[in-house]
Amino acid sequence: MQVTVIGRHLEATDALKQYATERFQRLEKYLPRNSQATITLAVVKKVHHIAEAMIKAGGLLVQATEETEEMYSSIDLLYEKLERRVRKYKERLTDHKHQTGVSEMLTVAQAAAHPEDRIPQIIRTKRFDLKPMLAEEAVMQMELLDKPFFIFANATSGQVNVIYRRNDGNVGLIEPAR
Repeated sequence: MQVTVIGRHLEATDALKQYATERFQRLEKYLPRNSQATITLAVVKKVHHIAEAMIKAGGLLVQATEETEEMYSSIDLLYEKLERRVRKYKERLTDHKHQTGVSEMLTVAQAAAHPEDRIPQIIRTKRFDLKPMLAEEAVMQMELLDKPFFIFANATSGQVNVIYRRNDGNVGLIEPAR
């Protein structure tokens, strides 16, 4: 795995780069060899040490962010979060390929004992008409409905878009590539 460590508002020392590189190269056992990881380390107001990662592995894209008061702790927490995600992903792929029947699925007792390992099920399907509207109207509609996201037909492009509430309080727009 190719690991690139970048410092933002921070001079990343060789020791810090080496630490992050060694940690993230351990993910290689779950990902293809030609995977690429970009780790961005940032300091905000000298107190918030932020570690962000973007991993590209074939068609898979994994992103995560962690923030603590110490950079090494941020790197450790980020690694643990990503390791859990890619391990689960690989296990699901492996289980799906080798699954021969319903008997191999998790039992209710196993799912209750390990809720974090439970495979999410689609429990509800909702259908609705898409009203053409501008992105600004969609934001207002999302806020009126008090929902974390809103799907709409963009009146400008005619394509289906998604407006969503970001963790920082702002709003994001997802639109398909042309």
